[in-house]
Parts: sequence; C-alpha cells; structure tokens
Amino acid sequence: MRPESDIQQLIQIEGPKWHNILLRNNSGALKDIGGRVVRFGLGNISKKQNETSKSSDLIGVRTFVVTQEMVGQMMGQFTAIEVKAEGWKRNLKDKRENAQQAFIEWVRLRGGVAGFAANEEQYREIMRTRYGI
Repeated sequence: MRPESDIQQLIQIEGPKWHNILLRNNSGALKDIGGRVVRFGLGNISKKQNETSKSSDLIGVRTFVVTQEMVGQMMGQFTAIEVKAEGWKRNLKDKRENAQQAFIEWVRLRGGVAGFAANEEQYREIMRTRYGI
C-alpha cells in the first residue's frame, strides 16, 4: 500500500487535469523561542477550534469559465482534499476524522469542492461528482 505522502503527490500531479492547482497545507502548533504557542495552517486559530474543524491536506482553487451573464470571465472555486493512505476506510468514531469531515462540509456548503481521497481515482470521483462529469 502507498503511504499518504505518495498519494498526496499523485493527486497534486492529477489536479491540473481538472484545472485545479493544489497546495500542501501544513497544520499544527509549536512553541517559539519565547515559549509562546504559534499555530499554523489554514483555520488553525485555536486548540478548541482545531478539535472540531481541521483543514484539509491539500488546498487549492479550480479555475473555470462561467456561462451566460459572466461569459468569458475566469472564476475560481475553493478546493480542499483530505489525503489518506491507500486502503483507508472512514472511521466515524475517530475525532480527528470527524473534525476533518466538518471542514469538508463547511467547504461544500459554501460552494467549494472537498472530500477524502486515498488514491487518485477517489480524487477524480470527487471532481466528477461535483461537476457531473
């Protein structure tokens, strides 16, 4: 089975085929030289918030051209892909995965594209499902 890091790189290579440039979103916290906690990563504003919503591994913008009244204008759509190791199965009892799912739902409710992917085909399925392809 391929590790998460390999899957992530393959999805990043696949992204441009869907007009989707995906960037790694490292997230976490550490103490600086003065002992202050420094949080990093999209939306990682507090420990409490991070326990309920964890931003995805890959963040990007899918570009597309809108039809009708906006013909010809380039638009961007927020994309968030939570990458898992090959063979991964969703565990509803896992607090971390539930926080990741909460972020995915937050993105989807606002018109973005988001989901879990443990291989390139699952990434393609996220894109196909969202666009009826």
